[in-house]
Amino acid sequence: MRLLILGTGGMANNHAEHFAAIDGVELVGAVDVDPNRVKAFAQTHKIPNVFTSLEEAIAWGAFDAAANVTPDKAHHPTTLALLQANKHVLCEKPLAENYAKAAEMAHAAERSGLVNMVNLTYRNVAPLQKARELVLAGRIGKIRHVEASYLQSWLVSKAWGDWATESQWLWRLSTKHGSNGVLGDVGIHILDFVSYGAASDVSHIFARMKAFDKAPNNRIGEYDLDANDSFIMTVDFTDGALGVIHASRWATGHLNELRLRMHGEKGAIEVIHSTEGSSLRACLDDDVETATWVEIDAGTVPTNYQRFAAAVKAATPVEPGFRHAADLQKVLDLAMETERERRELTI
Repeated sequence: MRLLILGTGGMANNHAEHFAAIDGVELVGAVDVDPNRVKAFAQTHKIPNVFTSLEEAIAWGAFDAAANVTPDKAHHPTTLALLQANKHVLCEKPLAENYAKAAEMAHAAERSGLVNMVNLTYRNVAPLQKARELVLAGRIGKIRHVEASYLQSWLVSKAWGDWATESQWLWRLSTKHGSNGVLGDVGIHILDFVSYGAASDVSHIFARMKAFDKAPNNRIGEYDLDANDSFIMTVDFTDGALGVIHASRWATGHLNELRLRMHGEKGAIEVIHSTEGSSLRACLDDDVETATWVEIDAGTVPTNYQRFAAAVKAATPVEPGFRHAADLQKVLDLAMETERERRELTI
């Protein structure tokens, strides 16, 4: 597979490193509107061809697939152009800024017959995959109650960089720069983490979200700091379970942590994934009587990058695809609407 990297910001390095390690994958081109950045990126990853526009890269055409690592608002037009050019696409999350655009992308991908995948990276977490297996096998019975969180602290820590001076962070705080806040940035991750792990989709939702004061007049240079920093949502799942999901960039003490707890009529499961590693533990069978939790070895699983490359080689569909990501975006859009209208909505 000859791969083009579209967008050469921070996350693009992960794509380049992972794909370069896969047998049969060749990094052949890189695209970015910033000529200095794309040249430096290409030099770092030994990519022979550089372009400052997608149109230029498509006219060249000597690639089979693209990793779309552009900012959120650019996903829609660039992905449609790639599909029109008959190229397979791995797109970063979220698929688009809203459900209408995401649904259009899903329709286009389905019509094309091309391999399409969204890089919901926490599908790479082996404990999540094992937790889903246990749920589908009925080990915890019918799920009654679900708790999930995605906690980050980059607004109170410089461990990832100085958000107040770096554009890669500031745009995430500004709606006019295409950000839907923490809901749009990591909300899709935690929704996928929950729905995939619980093997059940969200059916009803009510959400609250807030942008906290961060600078004088909540403005730094061209950036209005108005995108939500924290959200809390209550949800019903299609299997009847009740859930609470929340996320924040103000979670002091948590660099990047996802947590999922599922409580069923026969047992319970907890998945934790953080910068320190991943874990899976469960309370099952006779241990339910004494509330004893046992660690479970989840083994290893292929990465999204490996599964995308394999799907392109075999010309077969792969999940999570564009349609799944569009369905998640519908939930996120409705979460914004419930905040505005202060009422629960049905998916």
